[in-house]
Amino acid sequence: MPFTRRAALLTGLSAVAGSAGCASPTWVTPSGAAGPAPGSTPAARPVPGEVAEALAPPYAAKVRGVLSKYLKATPDNPKHPGYAGAVALVQVDGKTTLHAAAGHAVRYKAGPVELPAAQRVAMRTGSIFDLASLTKVCTALLVLQLVDQGKVELDAPVRQYLPDFTGAGKGTVTVAQLLAHTSALPVGAKVTGLPDNAARWRAVMATPLVKGGVPGTTFRYSSVGLMVLGRLVEKLTGKSLDKAVRDNLTTPMGLTDTGFLPLKWVKDKGRLVATDARTSRGLLRGTVHDDVANHLGGVAGHAGIFGTAKDVAAIGQLMLDGGTYNGRRLLSAAVLKRALTNVNQGKKAIDADRPNRTADHGLGVEMNQPWFMGKLASATSFGHTGFTGTSLLVVPAKRMVVVLLTNRAHPNWSWSNPDVHRVAVHNAIAG
Repeated sequence: MPFTRRAALLTGLSAVAGSAGCASPTWVTPSGAAGPAPGSTPAARPVPGEVAEALAPPYAAKVRGVLSKYLKATPDNPKHPGYAGAVALVQVDGKTTLHAAAGHAVRYKAGPVELPAAQRVAMRTGSIFDLASLTKVCTALLVLQLVDQGKVELDAPVRQYLPDFTGAGKGTVTVAQLLAHTSALPVGAKVTGLPDNAARWRAVMATPLVKGGVPGTTFRYSSVGLMVLGRLVEKLTGKSLDKAVRDNLTTPMGLTDTGFLPLKWVKDKGRLVATDARTSRGLLRGTVHDDVANHLGGVAGHAGIFGTAKDVAAIGQLMLDGGTYNGRRLLSAAVLKRALTNVNQGKKAIDADRPNRTADHGLGVEMNQPWFMGKLASATSFGHTGFTGTSLLVVPAKRMVVVLLTNRAHPNWSWSNPDVHRVAVHNAIAG
């Protein structure tokens, strides 16, 4: 049986139940301390970023309808809702045309057991999600900054910068191949059962190539590659990855609702969106869902960043605008142009989860992938998805950024396929 991303996560979650001392603390809504019920916000105090209905574009009502649709079971997913809640945001030419929330940030407690209505936490447009693999986009941007600074060459072997990147056949793996997922590294790393974080990171760096894999020839989605790039960022910036993201990306952009380890910086815990609620780890809220990232202390290059739809859209706008945001340049137009070019043209793609996908990929972003972009897919469209139900899509031809954040992994990631929701939202926008 193929070792898919979903199988890797399931295996990891089972292993975590017997692992003590490596998980971050989890914040849970106390009984009776649930967030405001839907509709309780006074009309005189609109949420920042919301668009007056009279000014809303034609697709606004369609998107809101899609968001509501998957709060319940559907004919193609009859046993469970698609998600407990969702937030969608659309920007055109840097202006917000839609920012909507639906459902609940917390609907279940561990078990999973559905909470009474009075104890559920309503979703807000400013809710803070576990962004999962959208973390990879941030890591990629930090690597591209190092390219701009002359500290990294994209076509140089990774081992030139990280001598502990060891193993047969790995000497030819380049930085660019890690960004494009053509390194022949597997999707996940085995880090359970090891005595400390240093040992876990040694295991990540020594992860062997897949059997028969030849670097540079085939697309295989690999979280390990971005874990390695996170270590590259740490070595060449002299900062831990969470601080590098803060100092080199979010702070210069003025993003205050994005970062690793949110339990340390989110003041209003009611904004945190729950993910898993199964008994293996209990209810997760403010603790990273990804098993390997959790074992690594919550900070890794492939997963662990939390944020809002508004902040994710800002990351998309940065790339859409050629490396500038609010008049400040964070990346050169030249390096970003290379990153947003399909570097995998003509290569084979192997993806057990999505057998019809293509290899099309830039340096850190997916390109032209209808399986999540729907009708907004094109040769220049780019973005990324996250396992918890998150996605970012940028459509340069329309000067558009689309963010869809759902908590489809609450209470159980096996309940629904998030690509269905992504395609539905993107198709509603495309018309």
